[in-house]
Amino acid sequence: QVQLVESGGGLVQAGGSLRVSCVVSGRTFGSYAMAWFRQAPGKERDFVAAINWSGDTTYYADPVKGRFTISRDNVKNAVYLQMNTLKPEDTAVYYCALRYGSARDTRYEYNYWGQGTQVTVSS
Repeated sequence: QVQLVESGGGLVQAGGSLRVSCVVSGRTFGSYAMAWFRQAPGKERDFVAAINWSGDTTYYADPVKGRFTISRDNVKNAVYLQMNTLKPEDTAVYYCALRYGSARDTRYEYNYWGQGTQVTVSS
């Protein structure tokens, strides 16, 4: 019933910025946390950022701290990831994820996933 759809990926030069979005549709029950993960070819899917229901608690992976910002709009049922000062190593498919309860930083703790959106950072 719950579906997540990412958008906003694309090609950007190193040092540039990009914002990816995720919209939640279908029936949800109660509060839920949202997160972003990313996966490069041949690598594991890694945690990027997470945000709790009220938006007052956020978590970031070390490689993106100070460069990425996660936010949400519960009226629009959306979560965003603003990515600044992008580096080639940020190139990956970015996935949004949903879990009921508080935010977590590991992928197995999330219940629903989007299809991913490709972000490519050129040098």
